[in-house]
Amino acid sequence: MKNHNHKAVKAELEKEPNILITTHRGPDGDAMGSSLALYQVLKALGHKVSVVVPNSYAEFLHWLPFNDDVVEFEGEEELAKQHINEAELIFCLDFNDLRRTDMMCKALEQSSGKFVMIDHHQDPSDFADIVFSEPNICSTAQLIFDFIEDMAWKDQVNIDVAKCIYTGLVTDTGSFRFSSVDARTHEIAAALINLGLDQADIHQKLFDNNKESRLKLLGYCLSEKLEVLPEYHTAIMSLSIEELNKFNFEKGDTEGFVNYALSINGIVFTAFFIQYDEKVKISFRSLKDFRANLLSVKYFNGGGHINAAGGMYEGTLEEAIAKLKKVLPEFKEELIANC
Repeated sequence: MKNHNHKAVKAELEKEPNILITTHRGPDGDAMGSSLALYQVLKALGHKVSVVVPNSYAEFLHWLPFNDDVVEFEGEEELAKQHINEAELIFCLDFNDLRRTDMMCKALEQSSGKFVMIDHHQDPSDFADIVFSEPNICSTAQLIFDFIEDMAWKDQVNIDVAKCIYTGLVTDTGSFRFSSVDARTHEIAAALINLGLDQADIHQKLFDNNKESRLKLLGYCLSEKLEVLPEYHTAIMSLSIEELNKFNFEKGDTEGFVNYALSINGIVFTAFFIQYDEKVKISFRSLKDFRANLLSVKYFNGGGHINAAGGMYEGTLEEAIAKLKKVLPEFKEELIANC
């Protein structure tokens, strides 16, 4: 299947199509790193390529090479739609359902281009013409590196490409600590370092570049908004719009907050709720074999990985938290088994 899919991509590229690279709403390090890595390689090969993302993303990712070439649909809709309408080959990275592109979904559905999905999430929908779906792989960045290698493009991997791929690897693996990390992940990281990549500099840009207000928000969240439910080995944190505004919240400020509660001894599952207008965005994390994605799909219109998932709730922050507490008894045995 892999060989067949690579041949199919090569056949499409031989037509010299207009290429679009896109990813999911609220792009993270893996989404942006993967997109900009593939963008650079295809540009170096002489293709006409654009990167369009649904909306803005965290400022700590803006240092990525060729970041200034990215078009945001929300805010640059006319230009973004032009790129989508002209696209004849569309690479969809780090998502497996067009609904994950949110406000871009309708424009993409109307496209006559061929879709190529490269993703590592479970249960892909069938919108793509060519599919590279590997749910057991830790990041889309790892899939992109292997895709580049399998397409015989490895000589196009320079330091700037390496920075993007490493960013995807390190952000989607919790700095290589998640169980989805395998030997291949470390082999790729080593190959990038052997190219001359300064991994310490990337870590500094990603993780040691905090604003004072962000650290104060984290401190407030841990001291005032952390609720532990010991009978369910679960911890909950939440932030309202008023609380976010109090700390001058900017996109990306709460990145990684959900993981702090998971470090508590005896905690297997964490949920972090953030209020946005009439919706509540939820991040779920878990340990061992507790299926955070199953709970998210069943009750919070979400999905993701076994140990890292996300969801959305239409209603108030209090209602969203109450719903989680209501359904937790259903998962009690599984939570205890993974403690």
